[in-house]
Amino acid sequence: MEKSYSSTAVLIDRIVPGAGILRDMLLMAGGTFLIVLCARLEIPAYPVPITGQTFGIFLIAALLGSRRGVLSVLGYLSLGAMGLPVFAGCATGLTAFAGPTAGYIVGFIFAAFTVGSLCERGWDRSVSTTILAMLAGSVAIYIPGAVWLSRFVGWDMVIDAGVLPFIIGDTAKIAAAAILFPSAWRLVNGRRLED
Repeated sequence: MEKSYSSTAVLIDRIVPGAGILRDMLLMAGGTFLIVLCARLEIPAYPVPITGQTFGIFLIAALLGSRRGVLSVLGYLSLGAMGLPVFAGCATGLTAFAGPTAGYIVGFIFAAFTVGSLCERGWDRSVSTTILAMLAGSVAIYIPGAVWLSRFVGWDMVIDAGVLPFIIGDTAKIAAAAILFPSAWRLVNGRRLED
């Protein structure tokens, strides 16, 4: 039986058609691996490094949707909790969940859900709504990240230490997603780019 695609299908369902738990598990394992690879893209900074993790999470959430995206992120976090050097700076174990970056790490889950949910509603099909989806994902990371970081740097320094250093990089990541996803949808649907 062929799967029908509604306007709310995520991109991976168009690129790799099919259904089943084995397919979903392989997709989520691939998603986890992509996040690990993106974490290797790092500009060291204190107290929070600038990394490619968020871009990997946005990609996975937009490709796989909210449920599979969140499970991919949880897989990534589980690898780190087990002691594998998957986090930025090769941080390992449960100590990564207690340091200055812990709020951002927890925010990855919220970001995957937010971006995935919006992309399930078709927000990744035009440039403007892709930008809004990725901005919402960034906010979902910044809020718990900044709140937790304030315990280490104080409220008076949290914006300077935990938000401003990431604006340029996050803008570039959002711009890349805004080009990538609507273009990919245009290719799979054979239609022109919206916006």
